[in-house]
Amino acid sequence: MWKTIQDMVRSTCVVGPAELSEIVRILGKAKMVNKALSIFYQIKSRKCKPTASTYNAIILMLMQEGHHEKVHELYNEMCNEGNCLPDTITYTALMSTFSKLGRHDSAIRLFEEMKENGLQPTPKIYTTLIEIYFKLGRTESALGLVQEMTGNGCSPTVFTYTELIKGLGKAGRVEDAYGIFMNMLKEGGKPDVVLINNMINILGKVGRLEDALKLFNEMKSWQCAPNVVTYNTIIKALLDNKAPISETSSWFEKMKADGVVPSSFTYSILIDGFCKANRVEKALLFLEEMDEKGFPPCSAAYCSLINSLGKAKRYEAASELFQELKENCGHSSARVYAVMIKLFGKCGHLSKAVDLFNEMKKLGCNPDVYTYNALMSGMIRAGMIDEAHSLLRTMEENGCTPDLNSHNIILNGLARTGGPKRAIEMLTKMKNLKIKPDAVSYNTVLGCLSRAGMFEEAAKLMKEMKASGFEYDLITYSSILEAVGKVDEDNNLTAF
Repeated sequence: MWKTIQDMVRSTCVVGPAELSEIVRILGKAKMVNKALSIFYQIKSRKCKPTASTYNAIILMLMQEGHHEKVHELYNEMCNEGNCLPDTITYTALMSTFSKLGRHDSAIRLFEEMKENGLQPTPKIYTTLIEIYFKLGRTESALGLVQEMTGNGCSPTVFTYTELIKGLGKAGRVEDAYGIFMNMLKEGGKPDVVLINNMINILGKVGRLEDALKLFNEMKSWQCAPNVVTYNTIIKALLDNKAPISETSSWFEKMKADGVVPSSFTYSILIDGFCKANRVEKALLFLEEMDEKGFPPCSAAYCSLINSLGKAKRYEAASELFQELKENCGHSSARVYAVMIKLFGKCGHLSKAVDLFNEMKKLGCNPDVYTYNALMSGMIRAGMIDEAHSLLRTMEENGCTPDLNSHNIILNGLARTGGPKRAIEMLTKMKNLKIKPDAVSYNTVLGCLSRAGMFEEAAKLMKEMKASGFEYDLITYSSILEAVGKVDEDNNLTAF
């Protein structure tokens, strides 16, 4: 094929824009991007003026192969030559490219430019812009585009509705999302499985199980068959909302009875949910079934099980699972290591936790914030405050940004054994960071001040806590009452 095209280009045969577009499409299908570009520029150099269709063929080929930066280059070349102007296809491709590159402002500028050039945006272009506005958190702008779209006689497609519902769901506007979905049905729109899955997911997340299950039951009337994602979404919603375990199990059986094959993610959801419901034995059976079905070991599933076994103080069983994961896939994820390190720290085997931490680094598995937090927590439990504080600094030096929990772990250690001065210093340091103290931070230091009998300082900190927007809770009052009780006890002993 390539030789034939070369012979054609070298011959005296005149290759026009239409033939050039076809050559580009053929080479694009064969994934011969560089060769297609080479032919394009060779023919162009012979004074063949490419049309918008020719440029579009090149741009679409580059998009399909992921050469997004080159797309913008071609667009500039097209505009600068002045032989042809971008058309609707060009703008569609460019806006989609800019969206993928995260260059949202450029996509919005192109949208405005397109309208200035007298071109009518298509439903696909409107949908792309709606998605971008939601990504930018500009919900009202996205809704405004829908009004503009319908005002221009451009009907929203099922893809438009999907982006609208997904975006409103992420913005927490569940009622608006549901209203748009119901309005689409009233206007005769037919949802597809992707749209329904998104709507079920949004309803499930806010506990509206009845509405979510109603949607599932109506899918047949819309001639839309549920897929594995639909069932996964329903099962996850049931588990997250603490529905009876028997109901979740019956949905899993229904899924299989309907001929929908469970995925690795299905088993991972079930294992995690059953672990949270303290049904570890059943969760272990799901892991066994997952293995029998030939699914590769899932770190998330092992993580849930190891964590639950640890909480049940079944340390040996947790260690066996961890070893099984390593043997089956040659490594574990940073999250599984974190769970195992936390478990060893809790049961007083800090040396084993440190060994695991060093092992993962040797294997090239970089510790994440959860791993560092787990080890620091173990060190605090063992009374190794200075070592834990040093690890916090090491963490930062290694490019792993500590989170609020990281600082609270150290703060807890300092408050318990380092004395009020060091605890206050740590709290002050936290205030100067991007990660601000939370109620846990304030309660930790309040407890420390109260135990030291520094009630005046505690009162000041309580005022500051309230001014920062945190309400006093049971822990706050308990810290003060415990200390006051201790002072009264000491006074009574002195009196005797």
